Amino acid sequence: MTNAKILNIQISPKIGDKLYNCNKIGEYISNNSSGGLDLVLMPEFFSTGIDNVSFTQYPEIEENSWILAYFSELARQFSTNIICGSVIEKTPDKRLYNTSYAIDRKGNIVGKYRKIHLFNYLGGSEGKTIEAGNMPVVVEFDFARVGMSICFDIRYPTLYKQLIKMGAEIIVSPSAWCTLNSLRDEETSDFINCWRAFNVARAAENLVYFVTSNLVGINNQFLYSIGNSMITDPMGKILSNSQNTESAVYQTLDMKLVRKLKKDYPVYNLD
Repeated sequence: MTNAKILNIQISPKIGDKLYNCNKIGEYISNNSSGGLDLVLMPEFFSTGIDNVSFTQYPEIEENSWILAYFSELARQFSTNIICGSVIEKTPDKRLYNTSYAIDRKGNIVGKYRKIHLFNYLGGSEGKTIEAGNMPVVVEFDFARVGMSICFDIRYPTLYKQLIKMGAEIIVSPSAWCTLNSLRDEETSDFINCWRAFNVARAAENLVYFVTSNLVGINNQFLYSIGNSMITDPMGKILSNSQNTESAVYQTLDMKLVRKLKKDYPVYNLD
């Protein structure tokens, strides 16, 4: 396939209201499906929002989650591959992981990635309840090889080097990139500048399409999500930026470009 049609979703979820949040994403998919879809991406914690209780009160349980069944059905209905943002995965031994699931057009779960780099800085305490993953993941979809990452991973370029060594042509990053509500007015622009720089750098240094799907707006009394979900091409050109509104961006990617660049400039071979 030479062109890939993707839908990049940015929402402001209702805390804990899984049905509302999933239905909102389902509407975005339905409303943007007429031209065909190859991949849908949604944010980290899309089903619950991010809150102090999200990690313990709202876990999903492996493939038995109705949320995964819901998106498996949408994948079948609209014949699209889906990266299910991230949810809290609860394993049989009671461990919790921040996990992103990959679903193919037939509704099959064909991969999952457990977030490796947890946010334990500047007041963040993700690692107090969440176990870190340890395996990079690239999913072989029918249209492209897609590398998976989540939010704070974006600060660690060595992970992305591993993904392109594994053949990634597109890399996705479901995110909940936030600042404190109390600092929103004075620091949001700095956070956004940093965020944009990471997006451009991860795309250009790895010669991939880099797609981030972020939460947007006030999550709770403490956190504000900066939005700015982006699609960036392998030359570092920003193809779309969702700014600070809920949206679903439909974009066609030229896969010939990334494949030619990978052949001409084999950066995956450089240490």
